[in-house]
Amino acid sequence: MKNMNIKNIRNFSIIAHIDHGKSTLSDRMLDATNTVEKRKMHDQVLDTMELEQERGITIKMQPVRMEHKENGEDYILNLIDTPGHIDFSYEVSRAMKAVEGAVLLVDATQGVQAQTLTTLDMAKKAGLKIIPALSKVDSPIARVDEVKEEIAILLDVEMEDIIETSGKTGEGIPDLISEIIKSVPAPEIKNDDKLDSLIFDFSYHDNKGIIVFVRIFSGEVKKNEELLFKVANQKFKSGEVGIFTPFEKEVNKLGPGEIGYIVTGIKKPGIASVGDIITSFKNPVESTEGYEKPKPVVWASLYPESQDEFDNLRQALLRLKLSDSSLTFEEETSGSLGRGYRCGFLGMLHLEIITERLRREHDMNLIITQPTIVYKIKLKSGEEQIIYNPSLFPDHGDVSVVEEPWVKAKIISPGDYSGTISQLFYRHEGQVISNLDFGDGRVEIIAEVPLRELMRGFFDELKSETSGYASLSYEPDGYRKADVTRMDILVADEIVVAFAKIVSSVRMQEEAEKAVEKLHSVLPRQNFVMKVQAKVSGRILSSKTVKAYRKDVTGKLYGGDITRKKKLLEKQKKGKKKMKGMGKVDIGQDVFLKMMKND
Repeated sequence: MKNMNIKNIRNFSIIAHIDHGKSTLSDRMLDATNTVEKRKMHDQVLDTMELEQERGITIKMQPVRMEHKENGEDYILNLIDTPGHIDFSYEVSRAMKAVEGAVLLVDATQGVQAQTLTTLDMAKKAGLKIIPALSKVDSPIARVDEVKEEIAILLDVEMEDIIETSGKTGEGIPDLISEIIKSVPAPEIKNDDKLDSLIFDFSYHDNKGIIVFVRIFSGEVKKNEELLFKVANQKFKSGEVGIFTPFEKEVNKLGPGEIGYIVTGIKKPGIASVGDIITSFKNPVESTEGYEKPKPVVWASLYPESQDEFDNLRQALLRLKLSDSSLTFEEETSGSLGRGYRCGFLGMLHLEIITERLRREHDMNLIITQPTIVYKIKLKSGEEQIIYNPSLFPDHGDVSVVEEPWVKAKIISPGDYSGTISQLFYRHEGQVISNLDFGDGRVEIIAEVPLRELMRGFFDELKSETSGYASLSYEPDGYRKADVTRMDILVADEIVVAFAKIVSSVRMQEEAEKAVEKLHSVLPRQNFVMKVQAKVSGRILSSKTVKAYRKDVTGKLYGGDITRKKKLLEKQKKGKKKMKGMGKVDIGQDVFLKMMKND
């Protein structure tokens, strides 16, 4: 289609809880608009990463342009497929800045979930037109009427306005496309003829360099034009402009209201950033509107198993940073593990995805330290510190006040599990502040809990305690005073820095015994007796002894006086006593790996 009227462009996103059928619905829309050739079509076609295909989840947003004819008119439908997991809500917020409408998709077998409410609030704040839709209506366990009633109350709409769809059969897809054309507003031009385009994502190509994904608000961009990163104040020349079909396809130009990509040719990290404005170098716009930078909530250190791979790890992290702007990292050194990087993540799933990509895409063998969070500390001397590495946490006697991040958690669950969930929060030092009827036999529980405790197996326990029926979302809720301290692990009277951990004072005995027991079980025996100890605030709370290898020094003797055996045994005894005081423990990389993994 050429010279498309801006009034016939529709930019929208699909928002949904994880596993509510969003990617499958996108597949059927591509089918209905004949966007992808039959021979190239496969399940989850917009999930381009191998990990996304394997896990059945969307990790990275993916734009696609669909062309459709409705009532004799040609339309362009620009869809940005977004992740559903809470860790990637930042991706969703970026997509919402680039569109005018959103399809709120709810699973007819599960109903409205906690993350559904979170993404819906984001869409409302962005001023998007919301189109409600049900997925999986063909399922034998679908509760179509009950779930439609939930959505109708939530959005204050009529039940008949909610579109019923099936990603499996394609039911309702034509109706959904028609509603998008009818209800989603056409783009508006912001700055007359000046180029004003917002970067909502970017990727990296070995030959083309950084490729920025943009939404054009006004003006147009062509190949070989002098452009400017407004915030970075970096000039470059456009090497190629194009659209997503969903595969990259070069076009002559991108105009107002369109979504596409610009090849920058830049191969230096740190220039392109999400939220920056791309404009004309000679006639720039004044706008500096963008996004807030994502703030890491979980930190962990990554070390290469071999220090020879340190530079390779650095290059791998830089490459990932070019396609995932929410990843942060800085170099650090550990006496036990050598040189590595302290990395910030949006959550535990984000950490897992990044480390898995490092292994698969960059062939990195890694040691990953225990994840932790950021603590604000005020020392008795009056000095204030920000600590995100347990080994740097000050001694207990030097600390005046410790503050840690809390979150406000929202759980939607069958009412039968209400008491169980309240007890779960109590065990994790949280408190329930409201427990309301959500309809359809479910409750909405809102609680405040330390972020530290969410990382301590909370998700797994919630899933187990509620048989998988509860869903959770959370948002930051500021910092509060914390009663925590540093726990050191000693092996043969030497502190092993990599095993340091921040623990709650009320559970330090339990944590100490657990850590010592685990290390005792995985630590290889040496030629001398050694102790494994956990120390908190100068006190040894737990201790176990790893026995030494025993060599039969008398095995070579045959007959003779008994005094010869006693002489050799006494010599061995003195040697072991000497080694006990000066023996050096060699802790292998496999021990670190086993200690970092959850049981």
